[in-house]
Amino acid sequence: MQSKPFGITGFSVSPLGFGSAPIGILQTERDAAGKLLNLLLDEGVNLIDTAARYEDSEEVIGQSIGHRRGEFVLVSKCGSSAPHVDAPEWSAEMIEKTIDAALKRLRTDHVDVMLLHSCGKDVLERGEAVGALARARDAGKIRFAGYSGDNDAAACAATLPDVAVIETSISIADQSNIDAVLPTCRRRNFGVLAKRPIANAAWKQRDDQPGFYKDYATTYTDRLKQMNLNPADLGFTGPPEQAWPELALRFTLSIPGVHTAIIGTTKPDNARANIAIADKGPLPPAVVEHIRAAFANADSTGSWTGQT
Repeated sequence: MQSKPFGITGFSVSPLGFGSAPIGILQTERDAAGKLLNLLLDEGVNLIDTAARYEDSEEVIGQSIGHRRGEFVLVSKCGSSAPHVDAPEWSAEMIEKTIDAALKRLRTDHVDVMLLHSCGKDVLERGEAVGALARARDAGKIRFAGYSGDNDAAACAATLPDVAVIETSISIADQSNIDAVLPTCRRRNFGVLAKRPIANAAWKQRDDQPGFYKDYATTYTDRLKQMNLNPADLGFTGPPEQAWPELALRFTLSIPGVHTAIIGTTKPDNARANIAIADKGPLPPAVVEHIRAAFANADSTGSWTGQT
């Protein structure tokens, strides 16, 4: 995959990143998860996203590709409750202990990017959590500090001097952060990761949608129905099971300022299909404008905020 500069970090990242929540939370068999992670690296996917609260995810990554540490940009998250850390949420103690545990679990001496995992704006404004990340950065345990979340909290994080990376929800059915968060990120040349970039496959029937965050899928499904999008009307003439994923993923990757879209899967065939889609590049501008207009028209009251 052709990589691009990841904002002010100095890293180059692939347009497709791997979200490792499924391999941890779904208790994917270790050997199968290892084969998937190595396949991704072999195919040029060089950003791996995890979190302390994704159960076994950090351990699986360390065990499976720790020996290839120099080949990928490693992103993790901290601050909220984690099964292996005993400390108050968002406290300096929680963040320090979580980072130290992450280094052991991931079998590395540093994490490239450590994000606060969806705390509220009030936590950011108190400064304790961000300060703990800054100290970890200055100690060499992490390279860059950032924030994962949405709406006013993400907009606030994008203004903080110690923050360099934002991970936020951007998809065909989740577009508010495009206007509320990304302009500041572009102005400050932040690295930007798009989470849930295919909107939990909202075009599928509810029971057929993948993943384990069903509440997100329900909201996205309702929104997409109201948007009245049809891939065939936008030039995608293939079967819906191929047209929708391509339309969704390429839309997210078309948004200015987005560097990587994070996709989680446990299936090698799905990983290969997503890589092939990402390799096609952005959508034509007219198609992007049509999707943006469909979202704006359906959300006439401006109530469709980003899902945290």
